[in-house]
Formats: sequence, C-alpha cells, structure tokens
Amino acid sequence: MPFKSTAKTINRRTLLKTSAGAGFAAASGLLGSPAIAQNRSISVGAYGGYFEDSLKEHVYPKFTEATGIIVNSVTQPDSTSWLQTMNQALKAGNVPADLSMHTPLNLLKGERLGGIFAPINTGNVSGVDMVSEDFIHASDAGVLGVGVFSYYSSMVVNSDEVDPVPASWAEFWDTGRFEASLGLPKNVNFKFLDVVAATFFGGVDALRSHDGIVATVEKASELHPNVALWFSAESQMEQALKNFDVVGGMYFHDVAGLMASDGHPIASVFPKEGCPIDFNSWTLSVGSGKAAEAEEFIAFTSQPDIQSLMARKIGTAPVIDPAKTDLTQEELSAVAGTPAIKSPYEVYLDDETFITETWDRMVAKG
Repeated sequence: MPFKSTAKTINRRTLLKTSAGAGFAAASGLLGSPAIAQNRSISVGAYGGYFEDSLKEHVYPKFTEATGIIVNSVTQPDSTSWLQTMNQALKAGNVPADLSMHTPLNLLKGERLGGIFAPINTGNVSGVDMVSEDFIHASDAGVLGVGVFSYYSSMVVNSDEVDPVPASWAEFWDTGRFEASLGLPKNVNFKFLDVVAATFFGGVDALRSHDGIVATVEKASELHPNVALWFSAESQMEQALKNFDVVGGMYFHDVAGLMASDGHPIASVFPKEGCPIDFNSWTLSVGSGKAAEAEEFIAFTSQPDIQSLMARKIGTAPVIDPAKTDLTQEELSAVAGTPAIKSPYEVYLDDETFITETWDRMVAKG
C-alpha cells in the first residue's frame, strides 16, 4: 500500500468515527435537493492547465448538480509554491482557496509551520472510510489531509529498442546494454533515490541515516556512463523518448501510457522492486468559512464513481480500493501498478539540505 504520510499518536479510526450522527446526516444529505444549497459556493485550488481544465469539465459540474454548491476554481502552481502563497496570504488575513491540493511533503511542511491547514471534521465526510489510511494525513490536531488521487513514476523503455524488457531496476546499471541511453530525473524530489534504495539496499529505510544516504547516492553515481540525460522538466524526457535520444529511464506512468496510445514505442514497466508512488490530498484552509461545503466536496470526490471518472478523464489512480470502482483491469493498469515504493517523506523534510546537496553534487559530476 502507499506510504502513510504521518505517524501520529492520534487514532485515525477514532477521528473518522467522530460525530457519527453528523456523518449520517451528511451521508443522507450529500445528494439531496440542490435547492437546499442555493447560493452556496466553495473555492477549490487545483494545478493549472490540463488537470484543472479536466476537473472543471468533468468533476465540478457533477458536484454542483448533486449538491447545488457552486465551485469557483482557483489555479494553483506546484504544491511548494502554493504552500508559500497560502502562508503569506493567510498571515495577511486572506484565504486564497477554501480547499487546496497538497503533496504529503508539503502537508508536513504546512503542519510544522502552523496556521495554514484547518482540521477536517471527517465525521461529516460521508464515505471517508473508503479512502485508504495511507492517504489520510492525521495529526495531533486532527485530520489535515484526505487523499484525492495518486500517481506513479515508472520504469519506461523503448519497446522497439529494449528487448527483453528489464525485470529489475538493477539492469539499468548494465553498461553493456544501456551505455549513454538513459534519461533520469535531475531533481532528487523525483524519488529516483528511493528506487536505488529499494533495489540495492533493502528498501527506503536505508535513507534514514546519513551513511545510508551517501551509500545510496554513490550507487546512483555508478549510472553516469549510462545516463544520456538528467532531465529537469517533464517535457525534456518526453522529447528525448520521442526522438530516440534515450531508450529508457524513469517517467510518469500515466504520461508514458498516453505516449504509447499515440503510437510511440514506449512501455511503462513495474519491475520487481516496484515504482515510486505519490499522491495529493485535499486540505482545508485556516480561516475558511466553508467547512461544511468542503466536507461535502471531499465526500463527493471520494465516491467510487468519481474516483473512476478521474481515472478515466484525468489519468489519476484511485485512493480507494479499486475493487469498489467500476474500472476495468485495463483501465486500472493505465493509471496504477504494483508493487509501490513508498517514500519516507519525513526524511526528505528533516534531511532536506543534506539529501539535496549530496544528490546535486553527484549529478554535477556527470
């Protein structure tokens, strides 16, 4: 299962069962008459471009139809920049969005900063029990994040050039097979370091010490003869694959699938060690006066049919048990896979400077 974003003393099941009576009321009223919700609205932050456009086209109208609550879409940049924007805006007394999307790492950062995320009363969120515990961010203050979608970074290879397809990430270290032909992420936050730890050091727990981090980075440095591109932008890797500048590497599973469907000879592979998984969560802003609307919206996007809709229309993987959805195996394989490499997010936060500097020095040697 995906990595649980925080491990706190608070009992998540207790949190989810809080206000059971209110939860029943929310469940019975979620799809009630829109007339009850006249003039109600909520502002929702989402990553701009294709993702936000897809939500505006496929998800928000269905929510308004079901509840009568109007969604005002707010374009947010990457999670890190948006966290900074929120922090500054909230300190000035402004609420940039009632609900926002945040990665596990930025949930941890926001929790430590304080004054950004308000607890979500999950007792009022019908169906929240369907969301895997691994996608719930519980803190001593309460639940601060409820997962909305997940995604994978997988091994990708040019299926015309690479035969047979590797069964292990370790095969990328074979210079006789992959000399000057791989594309790998330049940014350590892309989690290729997790792949190295899982492949050669028994798992990501190897990153919980400085010695383990150094050993893992040194193992990654052995790849230099085989790396043709350390990419810093998704588009760089896409073009390198299309132009045959690289024949393999690490990339987004869903985008690789789209490339394959467009006729490019790209295979997205889940080797025996697995592929890194990441996810985004809904968070409620401190100072928002729309907690009730937020609870209804989170409940709505947690429903199996909406999770299926997002998988089909946006390319995200469900945060609920896929068996509860109506996704076919082919549809599910297009957005998810097994096993999953679960990143130790708190390590990347606590040792951020050390990890980044050690990794960046290694990449620069190439």
